[in-house]
Parts: sequence; structure tokens; C-alpha cells
Amino acid sequence: MEGIYIDINCDVGEGVGNETELLPLISSCNIACGGHAGDEESMTQVAKLAKQFKVHIGAHPSYPDKENFGRASMDIESDDLVSSIETQIHRLENIIANEQVSLHHIKPHGALYNDLAKNEALAEIFLKAIASYRETIILYCPPSSVIAQKAIKQGFKVKFEAFADRSYNEDLSLVSRKLPNAVLNEPQLVLDHLVNMVYRNKVVTINGKESPIEAQTYCLHGDTPNALQILMYLSQELPKKRIYIQK
Repeated sequence: MEGIYIDINCDVGEGVGNETELLPLISSCNIACGGHAGDEESMTQVAKLAKQFKVHIGAHPSYPDKENFGRASMDIESDDLVSSIETQIHRLENIIANEQVSLHHIKPHGALYNDLAKNEALAEIFLKAIASYRETIILYCPPSSVIAQKAIKQGFKVKFEAFADRSYNEDLSLVSRKLPNAVLNEPQLVLDHLVNMVYRNKVVTINGKESPIEAQTYCLHGDTPNALQILMYLSQELPKKRIYIQK
């Protein structure tokens, strides 16, 4: 079919328990691997579903901070962070190897994701932690971010990511979850937000202005209220606009 094919990714294995319904509707998943959420049981369950529904598997490492769900910045020694990231990814890799599937991508979670977008020293530390995957995986990260620029220079394959269910500031940072309207919960709003980014490479910011944005993958958070309702709506409405989820 003629049209635009996009990658829709979803953060999963975070304790919500909706993966059986979500995975048939997406093309990539980011599996929590013990930093902010996730254990061997949850990783195994999601890996099996991903294999069943032919969904690309990504590691979703975080600051080692389950108490705050990885959504608070941490002051952590660089060696400790490298060790934690390596351990998280290796745990998931061991599990998916048992399912005879391979790791497709890595996407940092929460505060780590946001900090890597602007902190040069932290970006270097993170890229050191995932250096062994340079030739084999894709790094999902924000467009025009520090981590993206450094990763590309170091030879990583990168996919720029935009968020279908989050509001943006004009500098393309995400609106803080502490503020109203940071998360888009209404299916029609998410659709309009996504279509604008796909077709026009623009995003309407929280202030109503447009900013240019480039993305090859679009995230819908698995713990967003109405996540399943939103994805079901997108699966019905996107083809009407000649946008298809790449499987």
C-alpha cells in the first residue's frame, strides 16, 4: 500500500499488565529491565509476547531507582551508572536469547532519557556503557539532542524519537509531568499530534506555537491512561490518512 510507514514504540514491562493487548498494535517495545521496573518474570512474559506478535525488542534501562520509577535525576558515580546500565541490558539479553530473538534497540527511560538529551558528560558515560552494541543495535533518542549528536559521531545507528502522548516545549523538551496537560490522554488529540509530526515534521507546543521536529519512531507510553484505547483508535484512524504501522 502506498503511504507512510512508521514505527510506533511503547514502554512496557513496567507493572501495568496491559502488554497482551498493546503489543499487537505496535511495532517496537521498550522492556523495563530492572532499573526503574521489571524483573525476570515480567521481561520473560513481554519477550514471549513480542516474539508472538513480531514486535522489535528494545532494552529500556534507567537510573537504578525503583522508588521514583526512574523519573528523578540521580547523582551517581559514573562507574556505578555504567555497571548498572550494562547489568540491566545483559539481564534482558539473556532472557530474550532463551526466546531466540535478538535485541533491536536501546532506549533510556525517564529522567535518564531527559538528562542524556542535554548533559554531555552523562551522554559520554551512557555511550561507554553501551559501546559493545554499537554495531548491532539502534539507539532511540530525541532529535537534536546531545546524546544523538555524540552517538552519531561515534558510529551508532540512531532513530530520532518523538512522543505521541506528550506535550512539548518550544525547545523540544518535554513538558514536566508535574504540569497540567503534560500527557495527552484523548485519542483524537494524540492522533492530531502524531499526524502533524508525520506529515509536516512539526509539533504544536504547549504554548500553541509550532516547532520543527524530525522523527523516525513515535512513542506511546504503556502507562499512559487510556493507552489501549488510544492505540486502538490510532490503528483505525491512521490508515485513513495513509499512515501505517510498520510490522
